[in-house]
Amino acid sequence: MLALGIFLIIIGVSMVIEPSLFWLLTERWKSNDGTEPSRLYSLSTMFGGIIITVVGFCSVIVAFL
Repeated sequence: MLALGIFLIIIGVSMVIEPSLFWLLTERWKSNDGTEPSRLYSLSTMFGGIIITVVGFCSVIVAFL
């Protein structure tokens, strides 16, 4: 449970800091011009990163209880 929590924290923080990296890995091939993610995509990826980070912290806390 602890390893999963740490993994989720790392993924979540990287989604908040660099959402364009996730766009490059997952969505670029779907775009016609493939230049950069939209503002809405970046915001939704950041929001998802925050949620994943919170879940990761909760997982770490539960591992120590």
